[in-house]
Amino acid sequence: MKLAEALVLRADTKKRLEQLRGRLNASALVQEGEAPPEDPRVLLAELETLTADFERLVIGINRTNSSASIAGVESLTVALARRDALDVKFSVLNGFLEAASSRVNRYSRTEIKLVSTVDVAALRKQLDEVARSRRDLDSSIQGMNWATDLLE
Repeated sequence: MKLAEALVLRADTKKRLEQLRGRLNASALVQEGEAPPEDPRVLLAELETLTADFERLVIGINRTNSSASIAGVESLTVALARRDALDVKFSVLNGFLEAASSRVNRYSRTEIKLVSTVDVAALRKQLDEVARSRRDLDSSIQGMNWATDLLE
């Protein structure tokens, strides 16, 4: 199985676990004399199976990410951390850029004039570079996901 397939299965298993949570909660209490919509014992057995599958997938994904090397980066784990850091940097810079480039209309010359504290054009270039770096890194990660076999 490829790493990308394991990632899809992990996401699907997580979704199924969330659905199972709702089904279990709906079957937890019933009015006296009524039957639950589903047998909680069956649902709890399904929970055991799904959590074991989820654990197995996460262990395999983490092992693979730690051992797989990506061009220019130590491991896939490091690449994922860099991508997350670029996401945070982009978000913060984008918010700052929006604040720095917003126009404040004045009704008269006696009102206080607000001016940007940074070079907005230079900051936009920096933001574009962060976005490009993140896209390039993400493309490399996605390629590795489909080229790398999952370690069990």
